[in-house]
Amino acid sequence: MTDSLIFAKIFPSMNLHEYQAKELLKKYHVPVQEGIAVDTVMAAEEAYRQIKTQTGNNFAVIKAQIHAGGRGKGKIEGTEQRGVAVAKSVEDVATIAKNILGGTLVTIQTGAAGKKVNKILIAQDVYYPGPNPVKEFYLSILLDRAKGMNVVMYSTEGGMDIEEVAHNTPEKIFKEWVHPGGGLQGFQARKIAFNLGLSGEAFKNCVKFVTNLYNAYVGLDCGMLEINPLFKTSDEKIIAVDCKMNIDDNALMRHADTAALRDVTEEDPTEVEAGQYNLNFVKLDGNVGCMVNGAGLAMATMDMIKLSGGEPANFLDVGGTANAQTVEAGFRIIMKDPNVKAILINIFGGIVRCDRVAAGVIEAYNKLGNINIPIIVRLQGTNAVEAKKLIDESGLKVQSAIELSEAAALVKKAVA
Repeated sequence: MTDSLIFAKIFPSMNLHEYQAKELLKKYHVPVQEGIAVDTVMAAEEAYRQIKTQTGNNFAVIKAQIHAGGRGKGKIEGTEQRGVAVAKSVEDVATIAKNILGGTLVTIQTGAAGKKVNKILIAQDVYYPGPNPVKEFYLSILLDRAKGMNVVMYSTEGGMDIEEVAHNTPEKIFKEWVHPGGGLQGFQARKIAFNLGLSGEAFKNCVKFVTNLYNAYVGLDCGMLEINPLFKTSDEKIIAVDCKMNIDDNALMRHADTAALRDVTEEDPTEVEAGQYNLNFVKLDGNVGCMVNGAGLAMATMDMIKLSGGEPANFLDVGGTANAQTVEAGFRIIMKDPNVKAILINIFGGIVRCDRVAAGVIEAYNKLGNINIPIIVRLQGTNAVEAKKLIDESGLKVQSAIELSEAAALVKKAVA
C-alpha cells in the first residue's frame, strides 16, 4: 500500500452504495437512473414489476451493491454471473437475483477475496431508442490537495476505466478547478458541457446537472463523487447511471442521516473495531505490528521498520491520549494478524506521560496473556526514564528502548 493510500485512510471517508448515493443526489435535483434496492428474490420480482409499470419498458438492469468498482466485468465466485446484468422478464430477474444475492462478487477492485452481495439494485433501462443517439461520459469531483481546490475531472470516454483513458488518450481528460471562495461558476459549467461535445437541449441539461452535482458534492461534504457513466439519453436528458460517493468522516457530525447509511459489513472488521476505540488503523501486508501516537511519527516508524529489514503489518495511531484501554485494544487488533512476528510500540510523551503508557502496556499484556512474539517498547519524552524502569522491572517479556536506533536494532533482531 502506498503512502498516499495510507494518508487517505488516516483521514478516512465513509463509502456509500450506489443506491444510497443516488437517493442523496436526488435531494439536490440531480437526475439519476431510477431504481429500487432489494435483498430478496421476491422483492426483486416486485421491484421489476413496478419499474416496468412506470416506464412501459420490459428491460431492467440488475446491479450488485458492493463498495467496489468493476461490477460489470466482475463475476460471482464459482459462476459466470456478472455483477451487472440486463433482464427482460420477471423470470430473468428471478434467475439473476438468485445468482447474485448471497454470492461473492470478485472484481478487479475487490481482489481475489471478493465481497459478499447482500443487496441488488433493480434499475430502469435508460438505453431506450429515440430520435437521437445515446452517449456515455465520465465526470468526477474531488479535492486537488496540491492546488487546494476542488477539481471537476471529465471525459468524453465514459463507461470505462478512467485510468486506461488517462494512460492511452490523456488528451481526452479535461479538468476544471473551482476556487473555494466562489464555487462552480456558470461559465465553468458551460465549458464542461461544451468540451463534452453537447449542444441544444442536452447542453442546457448538462449545465444544470453539473451545477447541481457540484452543490451536492459541497453540501454533503463529499471526499469524492464519481459519475461513470454520465449518460445522455436519446431524448437529450443528462442522468447519472452509476454513482460512487464517499463522505468525509470528519463531517459526519453535520450529517446524522447520512452517517446512518454506513454499511460496516463492507469494511475491514479490524478497522471497524479500531474505530470503536477511536484508533486510526490501516491493515498492511508486513510482519511487524506498529502502535504509535501521532500520524507523522507512525509514518516515520514504518520507514524505520523497513530500513531494519522488516515490513510494517499495519498503521496504528493511538492518538495523544493513549491509556491502558486503547493500548489493550491496539494489542488485540494487531494480534489478530497471523503474519505479525513482532510488535513495536513507539510513543513520544508530549501530551501523554510515558510512565502512564508503560503502565498501560503492562496492564494490557497481563490481561491478554499468551503473547509469544517479541514486543519492543520505545518511549521518549516526559518521564521516559521512569517508563523504561517500569517495563524493565515488570518481569514481562517486553524489551524497552529510549533511542530510536535501539528500537531499530531490536526490531531487526526480532524479524531476522
